[in-house]
Amino acid sequence: MDSLFRRVALALVLALPMATPSFAQQKLKYPKPEPEQIYDAVGQPAVPVGGVEAYGQYLADNQQYPTAALQRGATGTVEVTFVVEKTGVISNVAASKPVDPLLDAEAIRLIKGGPKWTPAQHKGQKVRQRVSIPVSFQVPLGAGGAAPQTEPDATAGAPSKPANVSKSGATIIAPDQPARPVGGTEAFFEWIQKNQQYPTLARQRKIEGRVMVEFIIQKDGSLTDAKVVKPLGSGLDQEALRLIKMAPKWTPATYQGQALKQKMVLPVLFQL
Repeated sequence: MDSLFRRVALALVLALPMATPSFAQQKLKYPKPEPEQIYDAVGQPAVPVGGVEAYGQYLADNQQYPTAALQRGATGTVEVTFVVEKTGVISNVAASKPVDPLLDAEAIRLIKGGPKWTPAQHKGQKVRQRVSIPVSFQVPLGAGGAAPQTEPDATAGAPSKPANVSKSGATIIAPDQPARPVGGTEAFFEWIQKNQQYPTLARQRKIEGRVMVEFIIQKDGSLTDAKVVKPLGSGLDQEALRLIKMAPKWTPATYQGQALKQKMVLPVLFQL
């Protein structure tokens, strides 16, 4: 009997070391994430509701280039870091790589006002994730001096080596002096703001943003051929055109002492 008991006890003692590692391994396979931990790397990252492409379109459509920053020619890419919570809302939004105070503030506004996210998952559970998004600010083409256009037979002093020829046959050259507002860029934007009449419909709908307007600066400095290339609607497009058409004259672009026509694209900002 004692011999049998010793054999059973010895079998249990030998079996326990073999069973214990298996049990421990099973427990460690799916450990519960810490409830408040913020993860940088996860098994299934958080994504914007609607997809990445739609989110990028949201950023492009809703970006409002600060007027003062545009006047100063401030550009760059602001990296914004935030936390996607387990509910899909975002928190702790901050400019982790700031560029300019006004651009930083606009980038933060964009991210805070964006759509919800599908939260991250890690080891089978929803978790909080830290995400970084770059928000780029570039002065629109033409805002700092677009390539002027002149008809080949319109000016006796047409250049002998044009930089390019457009589909319409116009000679496109780089000016010695690009067109610029009389009194400076800052004065021009101040005039726009002072004379802007916010459309009633847009105000009622609380629509803000920028209308991109293309126009020609003639050799006498007058602004003509204005057209909207990026509309907002609700009367804002018409108001932007009105402002450009009645704006003060510019100093025209010149090449080798000769005045040239110049095409320009500028944003007209509307903010409530």
